[in-house]
Amino acid sequence: MSRPNILIIMVDQLNGTLFPDGPADWLHAPNLKALAARSTRFANAYTASPLCAPGRASFMSGQLPSGTRVYDNAAEFASSIPTYAHHLRRAGYQTCLSGKMHFVGADQLHGFEERLTTDVYPPDFGWTPDYRKPGERIDWWYHNMGSVTGAGVAEITNQLEYDDEVAYHATRKVYDLARGGDDRPWCLTVSFTHPHDPYVARRKYWDLYEDCEHLLPTVPAMDYEDQDNHSKRIFDANDWRSFNITEDNIRRSRRAYFANISYLDDKIGDILTALETTRQDKDTVVLFVSDHGDMLGERGLWFKMSFFEGSARVPVMVSSPDMAPGRVDTPVSNIDICPTVCDLAGVSMEEVMPWTTGESLVPLGQGQSRTSPVAMEYAAEASYAPMVALRAGKWKYTRCTLDPEQLFDLEADPHELTNLASDPAHAETLAEFRAEADARWDLDRFDGDVRESQARRWVVYEALRNGAYYPWDYQPLQKASDRYMRNHMDLNVLEENQRFPRGE
Repeated sequence: MSRPNILIIMVDQLNGTLFPDGPADWLHAPNLKALAARSTRFANAYTASPLCAPGRASFMSGQLPSGTRVYDNAAEFASSIPTYAHHLRRAGYQTCLSGKMHFVGADQLHGFEERLTTDVYPPDFGWTPDYRKPGERIDWWYHNMGSVTGAGVAEITNQLEYDDEVAYHATRKVYDLARGGDDRPWCLTVSFTHPHDPYVARRKYWDLYEDCEHLLPTVPAMDYEDQDNHSKRIFDANDWRSFNITEDNIRRSRRAYFANISYLDDKIGDILTALETTRQDKDTVVLFVSDHGDMLGERGLWFKMSFFEGSARVPVMVSSPDMAPGRVDTPVSNIDICPTVCDLAGVSMEEVMPWTTGESLVPLGQGQSRTSPVAMEYAAEASYAPMVALRAGKWKYTRCTLDPEQLFDLEADPHELTNLASDPAHAETLAEFRAEADARWDLDRFDGDVRESQARRWVVYEALRNGAYYPWDYQPLQKASDRYMRNHMDLNVLEENQRFPRGE
């Protein structure tokens, strides 16, 4: 298949451990299960950074946050960094985004020719953390445990309203692409904000999980003093002392989260049905991915910001004639999506490959192997210095200048309860990871770069909020004069062109 169309479906904060080989059997997700059956399924895929904006900039560019300089949810994504949308558009694709991508800065397109919705989160520097003030909680935008104590049912929320709009515009765009007017192949990215907290779901989906056997975490909450140093920082950042989390809170939060996976499944089903009924499905590659995961109460942790599996592992599925359906256990990263999309489209990234770290997943979908480790970085709220991690084979290694190293054997210890870094039996493995980390990162320099970025943004944000305020929010253009029937159009031609399929 030459120059396929490409549909990228992205969701937000979807825990990859729920997708061991496609959606877990007990999830009510028939559309995602059908997609999984025809996809190469990456069981051990990871985010580049367990937070929205850093993870997404990395996903789009094939670079880690230390390369993009998108360290946190208020760090500018530079217009000069090519994304898969740039690569494909340069090669003759039409590129379109419906939904969230959490771009920060005045450029709200980053290679997309068209954007159908605004973003769900602010694009300015207002959410900048500050390493100069370790332990400071910025209450008006930091996560807190109210998402857990407030879990439940509602028919409309801020996020439901957003994702309803994302799905509507995406489905309409699929119909528009079928009706033509543009002979170029297309890449449509549809990016939802669920199942990201708050944990609130519509009744019809909530009721699906009334008898669910998975409403409590596998690893119960640990005492604060028994947590590792970074987990303690996450607890503090989430203002845990101000909330009493009950077992009922936990059950309701997880139930709503699972319910919102089913909500997304319905929305994704609508888009895939539109693709099929307009006869575009045979010519379209479909990728499914999340930006990061959610701890969902494991160890007492919620949300993301951690390298533990629930937070860092994400689902990745690719349905393409060039890749065989089936499970791949090799660790991969969502920064591999950018080179994978370009590979499937026959588009070269050669000019920028020296500055990217992602690798195409296509060879893995053709039975080949890979040995390079997966790298992760985190330098946002709840950290006081940059943190890095490597996943290779059965091992996960983490490092931060403030903390003891961690080394986990994920085959023997999938819940990461036993840190082997001080075990003499694993000294050789630890030494290998230390050498790999030393070759990849200068953590003192990384820390200095992050602090410089934060300090600059604090100055710029405070300045721009004085006097006249000009927002960077994307304003979707709806040209009413070009929609439906207008008097510069021929009604007969219009009615024929807007019908698809024609002649039936």
